Amino acid sequence: MSIKISGAPCCWGVDDPENPFLPVWEHVLYEASQAGYHGIELGPYGYIPVDIARVQEELAKHDLTIIAGTIFDDLVSPGNLDNLLKQADDICSLITQLPKPLKLSGKFNPPFLVIIDWGHDERDYCAGHPDHAKRLSRHEWNNMVSHIRSLADRAWNQYGVRPVIHPHTGGYLEFEDEIIKLMEDIPYETAGLCLDTGHLYYSKMDPVKWLKECSKSLDYIHFKDIDSDIYQQVMGERTRFFDACAKGVMCPIGQGIIDYDSICALLKDIDYQGYITIEQERDPRLSQTSLRDVKQSLDYLKSVGFQL
Repeated sequence: MSIKISGAPCCWGVDDPENPFLPVWEHVLYEASQAGYHGIELGPYGYIPVDIARVQEELAKHDLTIIAGTIFDDLVSPGNLDNLLKQADDICSLITQLPKPLKLSGKFNPPFLVIIDWGHDERDYCAGHPDHAKRLSRHEWNNMVSHIRSLADRAWNQYGVRPVIHPHTGGYLEFEDEIIKLMEDIPYETAGLCLDTGHLYYSKMDPVKWLKECSKSLDYIHFKDIDSDIYQQVMGERTRFFDACAKGVMCPIGQGIIDYDSICALLKDIDYQGYITIEQERDPRLSQTSLRDVKQSLDYLKSVGFQL
């Protein structure tokens, strides 16, 4: 398979850049290189600074490239567009001036701009519960679609960065009906998909089925695994997604409930050619075990035929 494995700062608990317990970004890059990575995501906007010379120096020190930057913000509210576009400009201007990852034979190559809706309590507390979660009105949905189109146009037309939309647990793009409507309203020519095995499973979808059904729109993939016992526990609670992660619902790849033998076989069947990023969200106060867990995930994936 022409597939490369990369990493993400969320494996060190980096999801909220305002969290006072985050490890410093230089340490995350150091441990990513110690794990054997050659590529990593930027993480949430504001974590790694928009400072080309400084970031370039750290990446070179650890033989790393940036696979993607992420907009992880409210895509729905009409008044948030200017903020979203500023993030797109800052992220894309940074990642396009850094050393490029190895090109593979996929339709699009990194770095990507990953677009995620986030920041709605009413959905966060219903994470993983499609039957209970509020859906957007038609007007609200159209606002979100318009914002995604604006971000996609900015990334591609001004910077040549391929935008990919990431359905995310706890946001307004999470469940089966929302992914189907998203693909109807935003054509592949405008933006691709970044599907996440852990988010799919958490939100009551079969990762194998959805990777297959969305294969023609799939530009990028995130791999996670889920601890079955903790998952069953948090599904019985009114729990925010990242609170569930702090309880350990995400575990190293190959140690949880997701069927990676079938996923590996499927990626060969659909001839996926591209990048896959390992994610294992956690409480950053537990990041002292991140390197160990990342190595376990990498060792498992290498054992079933993936490469760094």
